[in-house]
Amino acid sequence: MKSIGSRIALGYALSLTGALIVLFFAGHYLLERYLIRQLDKLTEAQFKHLAATLGRDYATLTPHVIDERIREATESASLMFYVDMHGPMTNRFFKSHNLRGLTIPDLIGQKTYSIAVDGIGEVRVGEYVLQPFDVLIATPLAPVRDLMAGYRRVFFGLLGAALLLSALVGFGLSEVILKPVRVMQATAIRIRSDNLSERIPVADVSDELSQLASFLNQMFDRLEASFSEVRHFAAEASHELKTPLSLVRLHLERLLMDDALSPAHKDSVMVQLEEIGRVNRIIDELLFLSRADSGAVVLDMESLQPERLLASFAQDAAVLAEHGGKRFEWSHHGVGTVLVDDERIRQVLLNVLTNALNVSPPGGLVSLASTLSDEFWRISIVDGGPGLDPEACERVFNRFVRLDPSRGDSRGSGLGLPISRSIATMHKGRIWATSSDVGRGLRVVIEIPTSAA
Repeated sequence: MKSIGSRIALGYALSLTGALIVLFFAGHYLLERYLIRQLDKLTEAQFKHLAATLGRDYATLTPHVIDERIREATESASLMFYVDMHGPMTNRFFKSHNLRGLTIPDLIGQKTYSIAVDGIGEVRVGEYVLQPFDVLIATPLAPVRDLMAGYRRVFFGLLGAALLLSALVGFGLSEVILKPVRVMQATAIRIRSDNLSERIPVADVSDELSQLASFLNQMFDRLEASFSEVRHFAAEASHELKTPLSLVRLHLERLLMDDALSPAHKDSVMVQLEEIGRVNRIIDELLFLSRADSGAVVLDMESLQPERLLASFAQDAAVLAEHGGKRFEWSHHGVGTVLVDDERIRQVLLNVLTNALNVSPPGGLVSLASTLSDEFWRISIVDGGPGLDPEACERVFNRFVRLDPSRGDSRGSGLGLPISRSIATMHKGRIWATSSDVGRGLRVVIEIPTSAA
């Protein structure tokens, strides 16, 4: 079992069941010994009654009188007791009528014992001395055996109920025990690079879970401090790099205007200008992410009709697709408006579209499907590429993650999708990727609440 809760519930049920089984055997043994001791006391009481009936002068009585007195003492309890009385040399002196001529075996050296008698069944025998006679008084063990059989039936019925009940109690107990752990897990999942301020709630009770929550919060404090330093460094470094890069670009452009420059050198300068432009774009993206993480980006929200926004975007998307030898189509369903930043949403759509066109084969189709409901505006973009596994679908939204060059994105900065996620988050929405429902290709879904503030 992978679930700790299931293991706790199972362990609790097995422990309780094991304890009940041990208690059953101990109770069975003690109850049986107690009942047998009570039978021994009954046979002893019957012997004392018999001896009292005979009287102290029994030795002077005739055998006929002794027989009558014994029968007077035993016949009233003939259903409970069997009496076998013999004198010296094992000569039988008296047998109760319920023995029907049978003999109770005499085990030498044992005063009380259990034995099976043919025609009667299992009995408990007590041997007593009444000089010059040995008196064997037996009582049936069947009531004890029946009682113990009923005890076992009741126990096994209760054991099944206890096993079921203990499993339910164990499951409930595991839910209670693991609830703080689940809260920690849910909070830890929400704490990402764009949400480092949240902390795990710490209970007032000072126990191991509270200490663990405190330790994790301290770790998140250090992590937040480290991220803040990195963001500050990225912002400062990006800002400081802009000026020297602008100067380098200016000098390269002036150099490009020199007619004395050979064609090969001009090509080299053009490559350098392109790379500087690429570095500038990366710096701008890093600055945006740094400002977005610090909450410094302010959205220009306005109420727009999604269909009009997409119609304008589709014109540019069709040109980009045609330029790359690909096809683009789009559709929209739903009537209404949504509160968004037009420029930022276009930026998200362009980032996703660019990736989709890069991975689609020549002549491949990139489709955009938009749906507006009362709760969400959902945009789905599907490419014709090879798709991604579930782990990569989440990893592509991390910064500087670029897939293998065969997918056509080797020139990318690896910041387009992280920026898209930041913009979606600022709109109180989300963005994710999946290949599980499209067969071949990748579906990127952008979901924006219709009432986003």
